[in-house]
Amino acid sequence: QVQLVESGGGLVQAGGSLSLSCVVSGRTFSSYSMGWFRQAPGKEREFVAAIRRSGTNIYYADSVKGRFTISRDNSKNTVYLQMNSLKSEDTAVYYCAASGRYARVEVEYEYDYWGQGTQVTVSS
Repeated sequence: QVQLVESGGGLVQAGGSLSLSCVVSGRTFSSYSMGWFRQAPGKEREFVAAIRRSGTNIYYADSVKGRFTISRDNSKNTVYLQMNSLKSEDTAVYYCAASGRYARVEVEYEYDYWGQGTQVTVSS
């Protein structure tokens, strides 16, 4: 059984920073591509960022490009999302997800496992 546990969410003022972490247990972490998604109130869940198994291929949604950085540490079974220059529109529940396939990283159904989510609130 694969488990993903996010942490690091909270309340921050606009322009501030937060760092999210997601620890994966149960299977070999390095065999998964990892993604971050978010869901704002009243909206559908959307892709934020993803990183392939080796960490060499990284992808971002246009809305966060240049402000967010995804990274992974395979020795710690952890994927990170550093969020800088936060805006009120970044307010959402953030989810990490794991995919065992080499597939389109921005698509939800390509992911096999999901965390429970962590709330990020940006006050303006």
